[in-house]
Amino acid sequence: MSKKTDNAVDWSQFMRIAKLSLPYKNKMALAIFLTLGIAILGPLRPYLVQYTLDNAINQLNQKELMLMSALIFLLLILQTVFQYFSTLLGNILAQNILFDLRKSVYKHLNSFQLQFFNKTPVGTLVTRSISDIETISDIFSEGLINIIGEALQIAFMLFLMFYTNWKLSLVCLSVLPLLFYASYVFKEKVKASFEEVRNEVARLNTFVQEHLSGMQIVQLFNRQNSEFEKFKNINQQHAKANIKSVLYYSVFFPVVEVISAISTGLLIWFGAKEVLMEQTSIGTLVAFIMYISMFFRPIRQLADRFNSLQMGMVSSKRIFALLDNTSEQETGGTTCTFKLEGNIQFKEVWFAYNENKPILKGIHFEVKKGQSIAIVGATGAGKSTIFQLLSKYFSIQKGSIFIDGRPIESFQAQALRQQLSVVQQDVFLFSGSIFDNIRLYRENISDETIIAMSKKLGAHEFISKLPNQYHEKVNERGSSLSVGQRQLISFVRAMVSDPQILLLDEATASIDHDTEHIIQQAISTMMQGRTSLVIAHRLSTIQHADEILVLEQGQIIERGTHQNLLLQKGIYENLYVNQFQDLT
Repeated sequence: MSKKTDNAVDWSQFMRIAKLSLPYKNKMALAIFLTLGIAILGPLRPYLVQYTLDNAINQLNQKELMLMSALIFLLLILQTVFQYFSTLLGNILAQNILFDLRKSVYKHLNSFQLQFFNKTPVGTLVTRSISDIETISDIFSEGLINIIGEALQIAFMLFLMFYTNWKLSLVCLSVLPLLFYASYVFKEKVKASFEEVRNEVARLNTFVQEHLSGMQIVQLFNRQNSEFEKFKNINQQHAKANIKSVLYYSVFFPVVEVISAISTGLLIWFGAKEVLMEQTSIGTLVAFIMYISMFFRPIRQLADRFNSLQMGMVSSKRIFALLDNTSEQETGGTTCTFKLEGNIQFKEVWFAYNENKPILKGIHFEVKKGQSIAIVGATGAGKSTIFQLLSKYFSIQKGSIFIDGRPIESFQAQALRQQLSVVQQDVFLFSGSIFDNIRLYRENISDETIIAMSKKLGAHEFISKLPNQYHEKVNERGSSLSVGQRQLISFVRAMVSDPQILLLDEATASIDHDTEHIIQQAISTMMQGRTSLVIAHRLSTIQHADEILVLEQGQIIERGTHQNLLLQKGIYENLYVNQFQDLT
């Protein structure tokens, strides 16, 4: 019962893969035509050789011999030309489909909520986007069209064989049950091994990506040797999975050769008697020897092509599962054209990443246009979660969030994010120039706008001292710049779009005291005339906020201005005494 189900699923997937070629149906049709031509031209050669031996040579007709030789030669040339264009067209078709599919997968990944990326290893997604899609392209370059061609070639060859001599045909094909059994066992074994290979590739990619990104921590805690042992184990499992599939190939191909040799032996034994009894001709016997060689070659190749198809099916199962996952996409919204004023209201908001562990518990506050509100609290209190909810990275379980009096669910996420900017604690810079990292390929932001904002926020001074200034290339994650320089660049990046709402998440958490003065000036400039929400461990950042919220375990336990909270003699006053007063 399970096998039938698996086959049904495989067939369904196969049809879905085939539909990927619909935008290129003309190329596909031409490739199939060329493949059909190859399927016909190949088996014609033994037939022409038979005719030449039995007629031109047997009757000593030199003129006909020259004519048939020329015809066979032209047939070979034509088959070569067909094979060249068929291979070229198949690979072009595969690359076009790969291009389209990779775009679809990457676009789909961009539509997922942040929670999806929090629980899915980056290495796994890299495997889906790169190597799995590459494997699917092999279906079109090496699998699907070639399988059709080789199946047609076998069918046309069988027709010519039975048309020529049905007795010799039955003798040649008497070994087929053995061949079919060997092919079935090979197919099932290789399918399982390919599934294992893809799993191990994903594990390997995940491990390498994660540990290269965290190499500083690995070295800092002297974990190189232990982590290398883990890598060796994963790498060994990957090698074993590949060796297993290679083992099946190394067994199957010799088995096919042995079966082919048995078929040839039976043909010569039976065919020689037929020739001696003058019931068949030498030309027919020679043609059938050629047929056997041509018959078993595509059979062997079919098994190999089928494995490319199987491997593509394994990868397509993962890709389509990713594309079919719509439950974790960002929630929609009908409002896409608007100008924010900056009024924000949280009403009894509850939120949990895991259902039984709420992070926010009945959060209630309001920020008017142009006001600033600061949020303080211990790690895990829910400060950053408030920012992520405002950015529509997650959906709340209970309560309501309003922006300018409208529910946040009514806004399209992309349109909303265009009018608010977030400065994160861990500034992420991409490989590229400073211009690229500030602009982020937003074509409406000019170089002049970037330079003017950099001067306003105090970033121009250090940028102008770089060898290539704004064209200076930064390393991956901005490792060639200091923490303060990266932070200033993130400020400029946030402000060049002139946001109405500004979210500052631990903007001075990792800044030294000398740099903090520059950062503080930049923050003050950024907050002028904008609705601002600020998270900070350093209370010097938030003393002038219109209101300060103190969070503890997902609840607001204190609120008020800096002076009012000091008078309450509560958690905030304790934070101030232990931190800020010691620094002054």
